[in-house]
Amino acid sequence: MSPKTMDDLKAGDAAPEIILPTWSEGELKLSDLRGKYVVLYFYPRDNTPGCTTESCDFRDSHGDFGAAGAVVLGISRDSVKSHQRFAEKFGFPFKLLSDTGEQACTAYDVIKMKNMYGEKVRGIERSTFLIDPAGNIVRIWRKVKVKDHAVEVLTALKEELN
Repeated sequence: MSPKTMDDLKAGDAAPEIILPTWSEGELKLSDLRGKYVVLYFYPRDNTPGCTTESCDFRDSHGDFGAAGAVVLGISRDSVKSHQRFAEKFGFPFKLLSDTGEQACTAYDVIKMKNMYGEKVRGIERSTFLIDPAGNIVRIWRKVKVKDHAVEVLTALKEELN
């Protein structure tokens, strides 16, 4: 049997385990967050316009996510040092996970071939996963459009709580 990929993942499935280095400290093991909802958002690159807007939107809604019992985590292939500069520049109150080895990107199958200025390149397809306190996927957003995405995820979280 082949391992599950993002195309196979669906609501109700166990979220693939990840262990990654983080900014602001050490490393994070996803299963250590059991008992809380987790918003796991994958974005292409630190300090780019769309990724900055998306991350700032999650920052601006962070209090609402926290009040709903959720932890927000951002993941890209950038280094911990890059995440540090990005987080400090924009004041992110949540952890950014460094996936330079593409462990999480592979587990969640978010690496896709994309067109960049007319050339095919491998990159992260902007995706978000809402994971419940038991460690199961509740919702998946693929090919995310940045505008209003954080609000959409927060709305889905609140629906889960009701």
